[in-house]
Amino acid sequence: MDIKQYMETLGRQARAASRRLAQASSAEKNAALLAVATAIRREKAALVAANQEDLAAARAAGLEAALLDRLTLSEKGVDSMAEGVEQVAKLPDPVGEMTDIKYRPSGIQVGRMRVPLGVIGIIYEARPNVTADAAALCLKSGNAAILRGGSEAIRSNRAIAALVQEGLQAAGLPAECVQVIDTTDRAAVGELITLREFVDVIVPRGGKGLIARLLAESRVPMIQHLDGNCHVYLETEADPAKALKIVENAKTQRYGTCNTTESLLVDRAVAEKLLPAVARMLLSKEVEIRGCPETRAIVPEAKTATEEDYYTEYLAPIISVKVVSGIDEAIAHINQYSSHHTDAIVTDNHPKAMRFLREVDSSSVMINASTRFADGFEYGLGAEIGISTDKIHARGPVGLEGLTSQKWVVLGDGHVRG
Repeated sequence: MDIKQYMETLGRQARAASRRLAQASSAEKNAALLAVATAIRREKAALVAANQEDLAAARAAGLEAALLDRLTLSEKGVDSMAEGVEQVAKLPDPVGEMTDIKYRPSGIQVGRMRVPLGVIGIIYEARPNVTADAAALCLKSGNAAILRGGSEAIRSNRAIAALVQEGLQAAGLPAECVQVIDTTDRAAVGELITLREFVDVIVPRGGKGLIARLLAESRVPMIQHLDGNCHVYLETEADPAKALKIVENAKTQRYGTCNTTESLLVDRAVAEKLLPAVARMLLSKEVEIRGCPETRAIVPEAKTATEEDYYTEYLAPIISVKVVSGIDEAIAHINQYSSHHTDAIVTDNHPKAMRFLREVDSSSVMINASTRFADGFEYGLGAEIGISTDKIHARGPVGLEGLTSQKWVVLGDGHVRG
């Protein structure tokens, strides 16, 4: 296969499809989405079977547990995938929405209209559900998509993409609105991120290695998704029952997700009161604790935390723990060591909670809630294209609005400038 020629063909087809999709009505787009969801439910057994083939190959290749977890697509996962597509169909269509229409002294009306970005290239690893999520969000927001999943999920992604294209054609839309790159050759990524003529934005969902490569090589603008080193801070007025429940969920519900808590901060004033119960819970679930000297004095089973530990997204049953002197140190620690993804405070002190919201520089900041809620589905976005840790254009879970832009519109009636 001539990779350069292949990718240019995909790009040209995507650009043509994006123009048709930009003209599509909400009814057409919703009909396509519902047809996709129906096809996914109908082919549940086939999707799980394709995924089992991917899993078998991944195990044989020695993929680590966190990646295997992300790769797995169960029957329940297929149902959730279809439900996510249906939820996107129910969301308001952002395309064409006009806002902030105001009269100017000249008599003209000036406002803004929401429009698609055009063609979106999405590069992701492991999770096959991203294929359906990304397709649904791009479709509803009027964008054509070129999807490049990880080589470990190629069979799952092909199977899902075929159903997405079936749904598009059933609604009278071009199958090329959503294209999955049908090669595992890494050179395809290099071509995709330089196709400025055909691709308007790149959305990477992967590890630091992928992001570093794209930052160095991409000629197409990106919506960045960096790693998820998320924190929970137990403040002096944290309710012990809430603290235990939140830490348990934030750390142990799933280890391989970007919104899983990797670092726990505990206020010195309540460390001896709160840490033993939290540590017992973590150790009972075989979570390795890496702590500061004060943590290890309270929790003898804890190992010594290094400076690197506080920067690390483990994606594994490991957590770093640090005792801090108060909210000032907690905020400073988070702003230095976190990946600016999601951080939470557990407290019944309202002024301190509000301070935490204002001063923690992350895309999602939470009070008395698990970091696992940082998710497009949980935020009511339907599915999500990713969680942006960038500050420009989109931040946090990226849903429909994050996949659109705005243009100025002027409404006149024969007006001319004097």
